[in-house]
Amino acid sequence: MTTLTLAHSPDPDDAFMWWPLTGKIHPDGSVMSGEAGKPRLDTEGLAFQAVPADIEVLNRRAAALGDLDITALSFRAWLDVQDRYVVTRTGSSFGEGYGPKVVGGPNVSSFDDLRRSDVRVAIPGVGTTAFLLLCLALGKHELAASELERFIPMPFDQVIGAVLRGEVDAGIVIHEGQLLYQEAGLHLLIDVGEWWFQATALPTPLGCNVMRRDLDARLGKGTLSRVAALLSRSVAYALEHRDESIDYTMPFALANANKKGAEASGVPTRERVDRYVAMYVNKWTVDMGEAGIEAVRKLYGAGHAAGLCPALASFEPV
Repeated sequence: MTTLTLAHSPDPDDAFMWWPLTGKIHPDGSVMSGEAGKPRLDTEGLAFQAVPADIEVLNRRAAALGDLDITALSFRAWLDVQDRYVVTRTGSSFGEGYGPKVVGGPNVSSFDDLRRSDVRVAIPGVGTTAFLLLCLALGKHELAASELERFIPMPFDQVIGAVLRGEVDAGIVIHEGQLLYQEAGLHLLIDVGEWWFQATALPTPLGCNVMRRDLDARLGKGTLSRVAALLSRSVAYALEHRDESIDYTMPFALANANKKGAEASGVPTRERVDRYVAMYVNKWTVDMGEAGIEAVRKLYGAGHAAGLCPALASFEPV
C-alpha cells in the first residue's frame, strides 16, 4: 500500500476535515490506538499519514523541500510553488464577508495607526494570505526591507499574547484567534476579509489544500483525480458525522489554548469550536466553485499589480 503524507494545521477546522481519510490522531501527530486510528473511508489502495504543523511551517517546507504529497498552504504561499503543487477544489478556507482580523493594544486606536512607522505588528508569516490582504488594505506596494522590520512573524497562536504583553502594538489574528481577541481585552482595527468583500463582493481566499503535480507520474495516470475525489469524500463524511468530528477536534483546540496561554485564550468550549469550524468548513470548503476561483484569481491579480506576489501562471484546481 502506498502511503501519502497529508499535512494540515493543528487547528480544529483542518483536523475536522481529514480524519475520515487518515484515521484519528493526537495533536502531536501520533496515531490513536485501535479502530479510532483507522480511516473510515475506503482509501482505494492508498494510505494517508496525517502531519500536523503550523501553517507558516508548511508554507516554508513547500518552498524549501516540496516533499509533502498533500499539504495545506496559504493561498499566497502557493504562488511560490505553483509549478510543484496543484490546488484541489476541496479543502480550501474562504471567509464570506469575514476573515483575518488586525487587533490592537493600548498604543493603537485606529486602522490608520497601522501606517505609522513606529507601530509593530505581529503577523502569522510574510508568506500568508492574511499578510498579503493587510498590505493590500494598507495600499502598500513592494514593502521595503526597512519597513518589513516592523512586521514581526510569529506562530499564529502567539499573536494575542504578544499584543497583551506589549511586545508588539497590534497583530493579525487568524484561526480561533478571530473569536478570542475580545475576551482577551483587545480591540478590532480592521477585518481584512470584510474589507476584501466590500471591495470585490467575493469571498476571501485564505488557505488552500494542494497536491504534488507529479502524483500521476509517480503512481499512475489518474492518481491526482482519484486523490482529489477521496479528499472530497473525507470532507463530506466529516460534515455528515459532525458531532463526532467536533468531538475529535476538541483536543486540538485545547492544545492550541495551552500554547497561547490562559490570558490569551481561556478554555475552549465545544460551542466555540463548533462555531469556528462552521466559519471555515463550509460550502466553499466542499468545492470552491466558480466564485471561489474568481476570488483567487482576483486576489493574485491585485497582489501582483501591487508588487507583493509573483504572477499567476494559471489557476485550474483539481
